[in-house]
This record gives sequence, C-alpha cells and structure tokens, in this order.
Amino acid sequence: MKKLITALLLTSSMAANANSAEFTQKQLQQVDEVRNSALNSDLSYQLLESLTTEIGPRLPGTENDKKAVAWAQEKFNELGFDKVWLEEATFPEWRRFSESGKILTPSEQTLNLTALGHSVSTPKDGITAEVILFETLDELIAAPANSLKGKIAYINYRMNRDIDGNGYGPAVRARSTGSVEAAKKGAIGYMMRSVSTAHHRFAHTGGSHYKDGVTKIPNVTIANPDADQIARLIALGKSVTVNINVQNEDRGQGTGYNVIGQFNGTENPEQYVLIGGHLDSWDLGTGALDDGAGVALTMAAAKHISDVKRTKRSIRVVLFAAEELGLWGAKAYFAQHKDELNNIVAAAESDFGADVVYGFESNVSAESLPVVRAIAKELAPLNIEHIGQNEAKGGPDLIPLKNATSAPIFELAQDGTDYFDYHHTADDTLDKVTPAKLRQNTAAYAVFALMAADAKTTIKPKAQNK
Repeated sequence: MKKLITALLLTSSMAANANSAEFTQKQLQQVDEVRNSALNSDLSYQLLESLTTEIGPRLPGTENDKKAVAWAQEKFNELGFDKVWLEEATFPEWRRFSESGKILTPSEQTLNLTALGHSVSTPKDGITAEVILFETLDELIAAPANSLKGKIAYINYRMNRDIDGNGYGPAVRARSTGSVEAAKKGAIGYMMRSVSTAHHRFAHTGGSHYKDGVTKIPNVTIANPDADQIARLIALGKSVTVNINVQNEDRGQGTGYNVIGQFNGTENPEQYVLIGGHLDSWDLGTGALDDGAGVALTMAAAKHISDVKRTKRSIRVVLFAAEELGLWGAKAYFAQHKDELNNIVAAAESDFGADVVYGFESNVSAESLPVVRAIAKELAPLNIEHIGQNEAKGGPDLIPLKNATSAPIFELAQDGTDYFDYHHTADDTLDKVTPAKLRQNTAAYAVFALMAADAKTTIKPKAQNK
C-alpha cells in the first residue's frame, strides 16, 4: 500500500510539473488577463445583437444569407483580424412559402405545424387523410406493407430532457427518414411530434431526407401540445382526420460561403487553432441560439486574445455555411483543406445555444494530455469541470474533420437543459440569451484557444483507428 501511495504521489507530481512546464508565468498572467477581459466585455453580445437584429433569419441561399456573409466580413475587418476571406460551398437550396394544418374530425381544431427542410409541397388545397399513430420509428418500419395506403403516418416519439441533449439523436432518426419509411408503407403524408422538450405551442423544423426510388411525400412536425391532443383523441378510440397544407420549393444547387477570419501566429503561422460556429439559421426565428451565439462568441474570443497578445500559432475563426441543410459548408471546408489538416492543433465548435459551459473534454494523444490539464486548470475559475475521458465528439461542423482524419478535437460542453425548448423554432430569438452566460462562454473559448495556440508542446491527435 505504501508503494502504491508513493507511486500515485509521484505520478501527481510529474503531472503538475508537466503542466507548469507547458506555460511560463508570464503566459499564465496573459491567460488571466484575457479571461477577465472577456468576462467584463459585452462584445460577444453586441455582435449577436447586430447579427440577429440587422440580418435576422439566415436560411441558406436567401438574401439574408448573403447579407450575413457581408456582415461577417465587415465585422472581422472591424475587429482587426489579419486575414479575412471567403470559401465557396454549394448545397441543395430549399424555400418555405406557407404552411397550415387542421384537425377535421372528430372536431375542427387548428394544428400548429411546420414543414421539415426539403419537404415537398402538398397540392394547393393540401392533403386530407386519417392519422395512423406510431410511438417510434421502429414501429413504423415494422408496419405491414401497404398498411398506410391513403393515410398520414404520425410518430409520437417524446424526446427526453438532459443537460447534454442526449435525447436529440434518437429523436432525429424519425425526423431524418420517417417520411421515407411512411411512403414505403403507402402513406400520402408524414408528420411527427417536434424534436423538442418544450411545452410551447411552436413546431420545430429541421433537416430531413428523401431516398431515390421512394415516393416523396409531404413531411411536417407538429407542436408538442398539438401532438398530445392527437394522441389523446386516438387513445379515446376516435378516428382522427387532418388536413396538411405546406407549400415549399426545391431550387436546385445554391452557392454560399464559409467566412473565415484569422489572427496569424508569430512562430508557426501555418499551424492553427480552429474555433467557430455556423453562420446560417433556419427561417422561423432569428437564429440567436442556433447558431448566432456560437458565431458571436468565437469571433469575440479571438479578438480578446489579440488585444492582449499574438499567439505562437494562428487562431482561425470559421463561420460555416449551410449547416442546417446538411453540413455543406463544413464538407466544403475540410475537402478544400484535406492536404493540410495536420496543421490544425485544436478544433472546437460552439453550436449548442448560449447557456453556460460546464465541462471541458479533449480527444487527443496521450502525450498531449499535460496541455489539456493545464488548460482545464485555467478554465476552473469559470466553474468548468474537466471531463477526463478524452473522448470529445466536438460540434456538428467538425464531423467531416473527424471522418477525414484523426484530429485534436475539443468540446466546451454547454448546459443544454433548455436548449431544445427553442431549437429550430420561431422562438429562437435574442431575448433567450443571457449576456452574463454569453460572457462566460466567450471567456472559456478565449482561454482554450489562447492556451492551445501558445502551448510549448504542439497538441497532437489520437492515432487513427479506422
């Protein structure tokens, strides 16, 4: 036992020495200065207010999307970034024009709904049919062939609420492919309970997909209180008939732009820390939480760092295009930079609202962990816990990076308990953002990016495990 205790103390001492060896006292003083600067500045909120007020919704391909690109270029330049540039990204462009719904039997009631992204239109008078309820996507998949002929399939899956949003993935399965499975069974329309934890009477939109060779049918979500109403009627043994009317348009290939700003490193400018979010949003709200906050706080974090010092490695802020329609900007970025991805020494995306960061996790090589621990120590004053599993998944726009290569991925985990109350709805607006929480997020990203860019040891990815 005495030998074990001695070994543990030695290991702890070695870790502490490794941590202190990564950064000089002067560097740690600079970290403290940057953290305090971010905590006492409203720059991130001012940027978010400007984006959501002066531009508003930013559905990819729309005029507002183009205005957002110009806005981002202008703000990067105003903030003094050394380099500001655009990179093209193409995507399947889609528009929403009008939508309405009604329960017709057993009694007429308004149905609050919204079309899912890429949904085809109904006829001008809509579609009217009986609703067949399933609790899960798997139950719909298991339904007999042709059992939904002339019907509207409805999935009533309830998303759970959790700090890390772990209910989102299971719920999104029905959103992504539910209409395909319904059409296979003969349905003429598909609707589902919103992918949401809310009790508000807003329907939540989101991305969906069709499949070649399967009939495309109208594809909508309904507000959770309306979902409950339909479920209660069916539980009473009533035949529920609804009318769905959505008018949308696929517009072929659209073109957008990733907007990129960089503060150049002083020693190894080709190496860089990548932070950012996605510039686009859905069209229902003003995209304050998803993902205006991520755009604003990462831009501000880089600016706060530059006001104190220039780092050894570059700090690059990437505002990705067309995330909501399928990660198209991210795919374009990582395809264009595929031969130089090893220059990314750390990557983190903010795309989970604007509540506080509560956890910090890495996905890096074992020899890089002393740097991670040193960063975690400087994040602790922000009430951020080090999640030591070293299995960070990162934000959605980093998925193509993870698929293309192993990379040093980081996650600054935000409290998502309430995020899915507002996600993808008309209620995603600036008033849902608390300035103090946004400042804490900004400080967290500033500390992380500064230290990752200035560490003595270059952070390395885990070995490729494909």
